[in-house]
Amino acid sequence: MQKIYIVKFNLLYEILEEIKENFSFKIIKVENERDFLEYNDLDKENFLIISKNNSKLLKDIKGLNKNFLNFDHLPLTLKKIFEIINIKLIQLKFNHQSKIIIKDYELNLNSKFITRDNLSLKLTEKEAEIILYLNHNKIKHDVTDLQKNIWGYATNIETHTVETHIYRLRKKISNLFKDDNFILSDKNGYFIS
Repeated sequence: MQKIYIVKFNLLYEILEEIKENFSFKIIKVENERDFLEYNDLDKENFLIISKNNSKLLKDIKGLNKNFLNFDHLPLTLKKIFEIINIKLIQLKFNHQSKIIIKDYELNLNSKFITRDNLSLKLTEKEAEIILYLNHNKIKHDVTDLQKNIWGYATNIETHTVETHIYRLRKKISNLFKDDNFILSDKNGYFIS
């Protein structure tokens, strides 16, 4: 879930807090810049900083410029504020999805290409989901787990869908990249190491 840190802007925080059930993001009130710097769970692709005053301290942190929204030119309508926030969150998500590093590959979820050494392979939606799921959780996933979490199947459905998709994906990767070790498997399931 994307997060919005509202720094030294209590009025905006109170307004958003009142209507937070309408958002697909989490809002967090931060009293000052120094308090914000103490957060250590920041995923730079998944948060936004909103401040009423131009915070040089926060803007000077390497890589935070793209996460910063400044509302120095008030007043703005609430509708306009929501529009600005949503556009910025969409941009952050798009940029994050365009370059996900997995091993020595680059996965672009927007275009569904996986790239390595100037070679690119077009993936299906399911293939991209499989790669992302196996990489994200860093554990071995059996067929039942993948059926449930990628396809949404109940555990009692018998199918070779998972094996077939992974077999085809491994074959595509092997044929283009000459890599037989991208997706591995053992008796406990499939994984990307």
